Amino acid sequence: MPRITIIGLEIHARLKTKSKMFCSCPNVDDATAPNTAICPICTGQPGALPAVNQEAVHLGVRLGLALGCRIPDEAHFDRKNYFYPDLPKGYQISQFDHPICIDGELWIDVPGQEAPRDRIRVGITRAHLEEDAAKNSHDGASQATLVDYNRGGSPLIEIVSEPDLRSPAEAKAYVQEMQNILRAIGSSAADMEKGHMRCDANISLLEVDENGRRLQDEFNPKVEIKNLNSFRSVEHALTYEIARQNEMHDRGEIPQGATRGWDENTGKTFEQRSKENSADYRYFPEPDLPPLVLSAIREQEKTRLPELPAAKRARLVEEYQFTADDVKLIVSNGWTDFADQIMSELKAWMNAANIDADISKLSKLMSGWLLSKLPAILTQKEISFEDLRITPENFAEFVKLVYEGAVSSTNAQKLLALMVDSGADPSQLMEDHTLGQISDPAMITETVERLIAQNPRQTEQIKNGEVKLVKWFVGCVMKATEGRINPELAEEELKKQLGIV
Repeated sequence: MPRITIIGLEIHARLKTKSKMFCSCPNVDDATAPNTAICPICTGQPGALPAVNQEAVHLGVRLGLALGCRIPDEAHFDRKNYFYPDLPKGYQISQFDHPICIDGELWIDVPGQEAPRDRIRVGITRAHLEEDAAKNSHDGASQATLVDYNRGGSPLIEIVSEPDLRSPAEAKAYVQEMQNILRAIGSSAADMEKGHMRCDANISLLEVDENGRRLQDEFNPKVEIKNLNSFRSVEHALTYEIARQNEMHDRGEIPQGATRGWDENTGKTFEQRSKENSADYRYFPEPDLPPLVLSAIREQEKTRLPELPAAKRARLVEEYQFTADDVKLIVSNGWTDFADQIMSELKAWMNAANIDADISKLSKLMSGWLLSKLPAILTQKEISFEDLRITPENFAEFVKLVYEGAVSSTNAQKLLALMVDSGADPSQLMEDHTLGQISDPAMITETVERLIAQNPRQTEQIKNGEVKLVKWFVGCVMKATEGRINPELAEEELKKQLGIV
């Protein structure tokens, strides 16, 4: 009997605020010394009262608008009750039946899938604000559990999707696009490797007939895989769980609702506990916090919503003829504004100089340096893109120099490295460090004549038909001039002097 996979995701993203959700403690990363960013409120001391971080509310509403959600006039906070060492109050302040965002959608492109599921709509059930729990560390040697409360109380938004995903590839694409949106609107850094974004995946299998029609009215009990912290983990954990559940169905067993973890080392999920439902958490309204009035915030955030990643990709392809793959990398890396300004400068240069250049060639040249060569230099020098000193104007001038042949590809890499170090004007750096390409006919002629005289044996071999040595000779010319002579002009001059057609 054929089966389809039913997947719904819950994404937890740490909001990009200076302070925690309900207190003034700094919203810090894990690198901070343990238990130094805490206070009576986030550690649950008796009598300490919470106060809502308004910036977190704004960022949450902004995300809801980006996802096309309905933002109600009013939202409420609730207490989610459970006992665990990372939750000092014995409850988490969250939102239950009155969240800040309701009924949205996200369209995603899924590489490698055939139509009609190469582009799909994923419904967003809700997004709600809550505080993060503390971080547990398990010391195997002493069998002790250490708790760092720095993370406790950090502002989170949880985004709950409808069960509209049908494959691990779709789930991965959904998480990637959600990361793009969170970064584009400034709501979260969304770095999964730093714990700013993590994912819980709910999965079950459903029997269908040969035409794909459901054979049962209700979904089977769902299994939740907790705390997936990379795109790879999302894809691999779901792939394994699909295989595991298929084997159970083949044996006539129906997987029961459970919470499972993912072991990256073994490549398997493992059972943690039986699946809870909302009744187990005994939600009730948070008595220490008034309702959130959202109507004014909603109108403010409508004016602050920037261009979203999907619209950016479409515009860059249409306006500058970038390839779809290049645009995807530019947007996902958060380099859209930088690339946009570079191409705007290049387009202005073309128009001012009345140059009939192919914009697609310029965009391909620019993206090659931006997406490949520049990251390699930054990695080598241990510099982040955020600390890059090169302005879009100077990067555009650099691309123009390469496009015009003013600098060879070899020396262009040296020039770009110098720009990374100093942020200085590329034309001035090229002149100061003698990196410009030599195109002066007299100098090229003199250099080739000198090297012919210095290499009589190879010269005779070329004259006798060993034309493959021409490239070797051009290499000698480039070496003698530290890569500054135009290789095409050098080869042309060599053939001219040796009488080679």
